Amino acid sequence: MTARAAYSEHLVSRDQGKLYVRDYAGAAPTFVLMHGFPDNLHIYDALVPFLTAAGRRVVTFDFLGFGQSEKPLGATYTFQDQLRDLAAVVDELGLGKFVPVAHDSSGPTAINYTLAHPDHVAELVILNSGYDDAFPVTWPEMVSLFANQSMAPLARAIAQSPAQFGWLLAWQKNRFSSAQPTDQRDRFNVGVGRVIADNFIEEPSSGPAFISLASEFYAELARNSKHLPELKTLEMPVKVIWGEYDPYVTTDVGRDRASHFRNASFSLLRAGHWLQADLPGLVAREMLA
Repeated sequence: MTARAAYSEHLVSRDQGKLYVRDYAGAAPTFVLMHGFPDNLHIYDALVPFLTAAGRRVVTFDFLGFGQSEKPLGATYTFQDQLRDLAAVVDELGLGKFVPVAHDSSGPTAINYTLAHPDHVAELVILNSGYDDAFPVTWPEMVSLFANQSMAPLARAIAQSPAQFGWLLAWQKNRFSSAQPTDQRDRFNVGVGRVIADNFIEEPSSGPAFISLASEFYAELARNSKHLPELKTLEMPVKVIWGEYDPYVTTDVGRDRASHFRNASFSLLRAGHWLQADLPGLVAREMLA
């Protein structure tokens, strides 16, 4: 499917700046698709047409500091701020009961919003993403570098050198795609890979937001591990959809994530970390099932 679905654009105000939102008309409950900290809403460009073709309303947005959302000087970028970003979008658009869709570092936002507002969530969808540190995960090296406080001076030096940061970014992208079939790897390089590169290289850059969130990533994981027993109290359906070629957030991580919910299903697809771009039709089928 190549046709682009029509959407309306919104700028949703937060205390620190405005969030860029795309709203695709359709039936409720609305899918609210969230991105991670190396990318932006364009990671869902291939998936959205499949969801809207099925008649569903879809909302995508850039967290503050990413994509087309504002990147104000001196803004704070924390996981609590991202929770407030999601709440602002949901409230401004009057979505009522909706379906949060998590990917990558938006796992904490989707799951913690659901814990705080279970009556607002019809269903929860979790794609390859992080949430806790109770299950062993080897995080991407670029994330680990900026998350490890003992490496902060080195990380800052690399971030201030466009050549070094560009090399690190390209190396990390290759690590993500190395286990994928050739056709998926080629699409990644011209699709999501380009989105990631632009996210950091184009000015104003999403680098400050990434660095800030990465610096508190380990602390966020530890906080969320304490919430794991609470996940069994959630009654809504939870769909955990995972790409098996992810070299970091592996299949075992996905199975463990599903095990913490009372009413969860687990689907494994032959895709990489950005499964919504690798196999959008199959991801949509699982989301709509």
